[in-house]
Amino acid sequence: MMASEPDRGFRTWEGFALAGMVITLGGSVVMALSLWKWFARTTAPVALNWPGGSWAFGVAAGVVVALGFLGASWLSGLAVRGSRLRQVGHGVGTAVCGGTAFAILMYVLASLPGKNCPSYRDGCQYIPGTGSALITCLATSALLGWGVYRIQKARAEKRQTRERERIRKLRKKGKGKTRKAR
Repeated sequence: MMASEPDRGFRTWEGFALAGMVITLGGSVVMALSLWKWFARTTAPVALNWPGGSWAFGVAAGVVVALGFLGASWLSGLAVRGSRLRQVGHGVGTAVCGGTAFAILMYVLASLPGKNCPSYRDGCQYIPGTGSALITCLATSALLGWGVYRIQKARAEKRQTRERERIRKLRKKGKGKTRKAR
């Protein structure tokens, strides 16, 4: 039984280390979310007082959200060949584009008052213009996303049409693939 004693102590130590890491990680997430909410609530009045008001801020945020998600989806769809450093740079670029888009959207959402937050408490007051900024941000990003989708779809259809025409001309000459296997 002497041999199993160190193993049992090591397992106990691993359990405490794992529990400590989970508690620390959970506390860090809660702290980061609360700091983000505080940051958004304290800086939103300044951001919403841009020239053009909250509507202009919403349009700017919507453009950043749409372009960030577009960049992240474009970068994630590319096949990366080359060195490990290039692959890491590609991953970092994808994370930065997607993270920026997500952070701006969360900033606009965090500027709204909380559901269970009474208006008499500090940090719970309604900030004028947050609702219109959110609506404008979502509408702008949706319209830009739809426009990009339609452009990509039209290009793909045009490419398929050219390919069908090329295959039809080759078949007409007798050089293309036939339906029967040879």
